[in-house]
Amino acid sequence: MRIDIISAVPELLYSPLNFSILKRAQKKSLVEIYVHNLRDYSTDKHRHVDDYAYGFGAGMVLMIEPVDRIITRLKSERNYDEIIYTSPDGEKFDQPMANRLSLTRNLIILCGHYKGIDHRIREHLITREISIGDVVLTGGEIPAVMMADAIVRLIPGAISDETSALSDSFQDNLLAPPVYTRPADYKGWKVPEILLSGHQAKIEEWMHDQSLERTKQLRPDLLNE
Repeated sequence: MRIDIISAVPELLYSPLNFSILKRAQKKSLVEIYVHNLRDYSTDKHRHVDDYAYGFGAGMVLMIEPVDRIITRLKSERNYDEIIYTSPDGEKFDQPMANRLSLTRNLIILCGHYKGIDHRIREHLITREISIGDVVLTGGEIPAVMMADAIVRLIPGAISDETSALSDSFQDNLLAPPVYTRPADYKGWKVPEILLSGHQAKIEEWMHDQSLERTKQLRPDLLNE
């Protein structure tokens, strides 16, 4: 799998993309992640990639030409399953979407910045707009890292125990059950006896019941889906 991330401030991406699961997955050649500095595709000597908006209103806007130049170059080298724009008004990113995107081969993620991007980019170059929630951030770099992490950890071999990802929250529209480790008794706070019983079937039943109860209490909207 290959993920190309386009950003006007790529420095925000280098560190989180090179630690933990993302680092291991790249070292194992399970995924290639490339960060592209949008300013390298600017058309002037000052490497500007933003300009004032037509009409009125505060804030700068990412220009169409640098974005078109980098996306056109990347598309000339390979086919992309999706060209994603991180946008607060996009489709909500969730676990089912991460599952689907983990099965793709090549992705481009364009990080929004400033007031937004020239709308013609969204009309003619972007295939999917994705939001991480109803909140506005300074730029799309944090959402891009979050999406990359959620997608890459699902690739077989990215985490040591592949079954762990299948039991994560949201995989079956349920929150994960409580988890415990040693000691079994700490300050009188005890691990539920069923987890110490060694009875696999009963433990699985308990875990499912706990997942269902936690979902009812904390995220009842998931059950409606």
